Amino acid sequence: MNIVRAIDRRLEEVLLVLFSSVMVSVIFLQVVMRVSGNSLSWSEELARYCFIWLVYIGISYGVKKQRHIKVDVMLLLLKGKGKLALSILANLLFLVFSLYVVVKGYGIASQLLSFGQQSPALHIPMGLVYMATPIGFGLTSIRLVQNLITQFKMLTGKQPLDVENERDRLHKQEGEDES
Repeated sequence: MNIVRAIDRRLEEVLLVLFSSVMVSVIFLQVVMRVSGNSLSWSEELARYCFIWLVYIGISYGVKKQRHIKVDVMLLLLKGKGKLALSILANLLFLVFSLYVVVKGYGIASQLLSFGQQSPALHIPMGLVYMATPIGFGLTSIRLVQNLITQFKMLTGKQPLDVENERDRLHKQEGEDES
């Protein structure tokens, strides 16, 4: 159970650090090699694929931390359970979109895997690169379901109501910093 909890807490962070480290290291190595008069044929491709995976895993991380991009004009006008209900609706719509992307993205990635297309320099199956989309949005869907469960518990009173948005948190933090 502790392993599952650790994966739940740290999966995105570990993957983001891994992909970022590989990307930065490979780009740095390419710069050093170009300065010395040589060039690596595979470094740009690997960095690009790491960046693609980084973006899709980053979406899941943003949802997990509830810091994804959203328009919160209506949330600023509402208070308490109204704000919570609108957040639930937004998360449900995002979940539907995420599941749609998982299904369509998996179809495209599996089709590319069946074609056997490979990347030019690294010769890795292109389907693995395209799997970033369904895997990233699959993780996003899991995080959205976790958020929705928490929000429904708040709506039914089984958990304390916490509907602060990022703006409220920043204002509160600035007030604490000034004191």
